[in-house]
Amino acid sequence: MNNQRVVLASRPKGAPRLEDFRVETVPVPELEDGQVLVRTLYLSLDPYMRMRMSDASSYADPVRIGDVMHGGTVGRVLASRRAGFAAGDLVTGYTGWQSLATSDDPTLTRLPRGMAQPSLALSLLGMPGFTAHYGLLQLGQPKAGDTVVVAAATGAVGSVVGQIAKLKGCRAVGIAGGADKCAYAVRELGFDACLDHQAPGFAADLAAACPGGIDVYFENVGGEVLRTVLPLLKDFARIPLCGLIAWYNGDRSPRPLLAADVLPTLLVKRVQMQGFVIIDHYATHHQAFLRDMQGWLADGKMRLREDVVDGLDQAPACSKAATSARCWYGSPPTSRRAEGRHMVRITFIDADGTAQPVEATIGQSLMQAAIDHGVRGVVAECGGASVCGTCHCHIDEAWLGATGPAGDDEQALIAYSEHLRPNSRLGCQVPVTAALDGLVVRVPPSQP
Repeated sequence: MNNQRVVLASRPKGAPRLEDFRVETVPVPELEDGQVLVRTLYLSLDPYMRMRMSDASSYADPVRIGDVMHGGTVGRVLASRRAGFAAGDLVTGYTGWQSLATSDDPTLTRLPRGMAQPSLALSLLGMPGFTAHYGLLQLGQPKAGDTVVVAAATGAVGSVVGQIAKLKGCRAVGIAGGADKCAYAVRELGFDACLDHQAPGFAADLAAACPGGIDVYFENVGGEVLRTVLPLLKDFARIPLCGLIAWYNGDRSPRPLLAADVLPTLLVKRVQMQGFVIIDHYATHHQAFLRDMQGWLADGKMRLREDVVDGLDQAPACSKAATSARCWYGSPPTSRRAEGRHMVRITFIDADGTAQPVEATIGQSLMQAAIDHGVRGVVAECGGASVCGTCHCHIDEAWLGATGPAGDDEQALIAYSEHLRPNSRLGCQVPVTAALDGLVVRVPPSQP
């Protein structure tokens, strides 16, 4: 079994280039005690990764040249020699830019097997959502009626900050780069206003949107945006300092922002600016975040736009957007499915009769698609120890029943493929093809 991975080939000078990464294929090592084998389903690409590419002093060690790039993932456990994890578990952690991770990652966490949208563990229910929740509520301390200004308002963090501010009774004013982003912030995310920092009248527009001044400024950008915000800060304003994306690739501004431009305002207006890194706060605040966010999601109070790109080999190109001020996604750009092929939608009716739609990769077997998504009644064990990745052991070649139009089977969903007759039998090694898009596959209550 081979692993496709992306390693750091060189340290970027300025913005990352494709030449700074290298895609490799290497054998998967044997599992050791305390490890799990995880197949990556989703990889999140975030602005902080630019700092991990640099060897400058930071809050975390840099990625070493030749090492797998750091990154948060959602994956499916294929085999486990670690207590608390079993084959078929859906997990999230920091297993990096690779298709198959042999990992003892202490951050690995199990997710509900039937989670309808696993990518939420990398966005609203993941690090970006937690960053927004902690930064705004603990450091920004908004009160009803406050004006909260959010830089990078349509980014993975900023989009959540604005929505939480509204839930807390605040006026939410976003700043983004481009009219389309600003329209999205107002129409879809519910901001009261959003200003285009690229527009000639940005300073005047921001002042008009904040006639009483700014109580909370959630900082994600720095640069000229920060310069424009400073005069509008009210006495005792709060600034959660989350990111400085304008400077991650070096400050090339014709008017560099100097300490003398910032510190006098902080002093005279008694502004509280606090930098934070979210990894410091999981032990003390993560459960409160999950309680709030899960409740808001259940009540339909949070909105999200995801940008999903197929293929691990696309991660270097996607990271260029994620680590620049051009990024505006409602969630981080996510490289889905490490095999890098196109996807088709197949619905499995599992052993309990529950319909489970999955996105299967063209070229993989139906068996592997079922294993990847933890379809109940499918995952096989070799000697009671691990999933078999080659022969699939005692699984009969007729274990899958493909159903056609609904009238042919009362328990089936409507599905049909031009290459299959209704209720035909499929072997577990049948490859997924584009022609199978929309297929329903029924797993019998008990395997042969």
